[in-house]
Amino acid sequence: MAGPADAGPSGKPGVAGPADAGPAGTGPRRRRRWGRALAETAIIVLAAVLLACLVRTFAFQTFSIPTSSMVPTLGVHDRILVQKAFFTWRDVREGDIVVFSHPPLDHCPGPPDSDLVKRAIALPGQTIYSSGNNIYVNGRLLAEPYLPHDDPLGPPIPHASSQHPYRVPPSEFYVLGDNRAISCDSRYWGPVKGSSIIGKVVLVWWHDDHPDFRRF
Repeated sequence: MAGPADAGPSGKPGVAGPADAGPAGTGPRRRRRWGRALAETAIIVLAAVLLACLVRTFAFQTFSIPTSSMVPTLGVHDRILVQKAFFTWRDVREGDIVVFSHPPLDHCPGPPDSDLVKRAIALPGQTIYSSGNNIYVNGRLLAEPYLPHDDPLGPPIPHASSQHPYRVPPSEFYVLGDNRAISCDSRYWGPVKGSSIIGKVVLVWWHDDHPDFRRF
């Protein structure tokens, strides 16, 4: 006669109950769960990459400053955030810092075909000339609180005087670096086309080798 150890949960000798079938089905179910988890992870990673690409292409983009032409506002190796979404060159205002494609007439030393960052000084249709270390836009002295007092201008605005100021062509911008004495800018290669402007600098997030958040 069968003892208790020989009887299954049904009470019948030699008949396996549900508890005995569990281990046999565990493997396939576990593999299916792992498969679903891996698929979900892959989808999340792919979505994150696509979102990052979309943000970089259409919304914001980070840039590193390679030269000292924008000192003291932006130092070498500073990192900036540039707004591209909901922004066109028609939104540029006097004093904005903008990033734009390499001007075709630029023959200054530096990385070839790299994007540049400068400050918009005169807008389309405005006039500009310099006298001493001062710049005049539409006949008025340009207030530049972002520059040190008595900051040297360096080369003057070429082909321009108080009697015959230079008029910025339509859809173009006269841009200068804040480090006027050494900056290679519109004084050398003329105004930049609005269509070449990539975006406007809205934030510095890395300065002097450490995080430093400054909005513009």
